[in-house]
Amino acid sequence: MNQKLKEFAALFDHTLLRPDALPADFEKLCAEAAHWGFKSVAVNPAAVRLCRQLLSGTGVLVGAAVAFPLGQNTLRAKLFETEDAIFDGAQEIDYVCNVARVKSCDFGYIEKEMSEIVSLCREADVTVKVIFENCLLSRDEIKRLAEIASVVRPDFIKTSTGFSKSGATVEDVELMAQSAPGIGVKAAGGIRTLEFTKRLVAAGATRIGSSASVSIMEELAACCDI
Repeated sequence: MNQKLKEFAALFDHTLLRPDALPADFEKLCAEAAHWGFKSVAVNPAAVRLCRQLLSGTGVLVGAAVAFPLGQNTLRAKLFETEDAIFDGAQEIDYVCNVARVKSCDFGYIEKEMSEIVSLCREADVTVKVIFENCLLSRDEIKRLAEIASVVRPDFIKTSTGFSKSGATVEDVELMAQSAPGIGVKAAGGIRTLEFTKRLVAAGATRIGSSASVSIMEELAACCDI
């Protein structure tokens, strides 16, 4: 694999979050991630331990989705789930913020939630990403969340779970990147083509979450144009 393909592959969190996924599905996911050199696999916490075993020695990280997909857990529950996923071997945490609190303009709660989860991940030397679920938010709410992230400093802010009304948009990625300089932006939800991936990266995305990572890479390998 040439260097450009390797660099592009390293943008991807190769995702399997279906509730009916079986061990054989995770074996396939991890084999694909190792073959292409994706940055990580993104799975629900119950699959973390298996994926760490399957990816041992490959350099591919294992990420856990916390409070997924609704984000309506208590902060205590989110902290426990984060700690439990880390105990099982998670090297990255993607947690869903409390959208209802955002809609209620309870930004003090949102900052506390973000600060405590980020602090726990920092102590464990684990990457942390905050999922906004932009399709449920106004542009002002997205901007306000990004501004809080600029203070708290998670590693990434993320567009979507992929389980709500819609997923990533170029416009949302641009707004997030502009509103939280120096914080990574992960685009996720509905990303299935090379063309759309390239548009998101051009808009400021520094990580891509997709269950279609393999087909995107095959499309890129076929045309060798990035």
